[in-house]
Amino acid sequence: MPRLTKKSLRDGLDELAARDVHVAGALEEAGYPDLRRRPAGFRSLLRAIVGQQLSIASAAAIWGRLEKACGEVEAGTFLALSDDDLRAVGFSRQKTGYARSLAGMIDDGTVRLNRLSRLDDEAAISELVQIKGIGRWTAEVYLLSALGRPDIFPADDLALMVGAQYLKNLRTRPDKKRLLKISAPWRPHRTAAAHLLWHYYKHRRDIEADVI
Repeated sequence: MPRLTKKSLRDGLDELAARDVHVAGALEEAGYPDLRRRPAGFRSLLRAIVGQQLSIASAAAIWGRLEKACGEVEAGTFLALSDDDLRAVGFSRQKTGYARSLAGMIDDGTVRLNRLSRLDDEAAISELVQIKGIGRWTAEVYLLSALGRPDIFPADDLALMVGAQYLKNLRTRPDKKRLLKISAPWRPHRTAAAHLLWHYYKHRRDIEADVI
């Protein structure tokens, strides 16, 4: 499976800019996004669970506290933490259950994430969503950031919805169905498009904060 690189990210966005005037305008205004890359494995999948239904800042704060509590975030070190430890870090009861289930399955070999590299996108997503607490958004974020798949678009992501609203000058925030329709012409570079929308979302929010 091809992996997104810094070069292919820029090349993909240049191709999209040639086809989409809004993409071209966002690149001119905000510049190119950095490549989001995390190592494949338990750590990245757990981080995706931590980020469910949270802002980037809130998820980062919880992850920072988890790293201090665990030292090295691995399945074994995570399982060694008590529920009280995880509550102090910021885990909800539901996320504690999801994360413990994942860590246990990794620790005993029930889940082998290294075999995902041999599967196509939909097959890999189907494999991941069988794990308790792993929905399509989490699976897609993992494929995008940890496996570097070039045509992944997590349409349930709130920041992507708002980013698309900014990009396309929409009066209302698009829902998942509309966002998938907006992203369809960006194939086969939807991972690059997602990077741009996250980047553009932050750029516009920073501008709004400065105005306030």
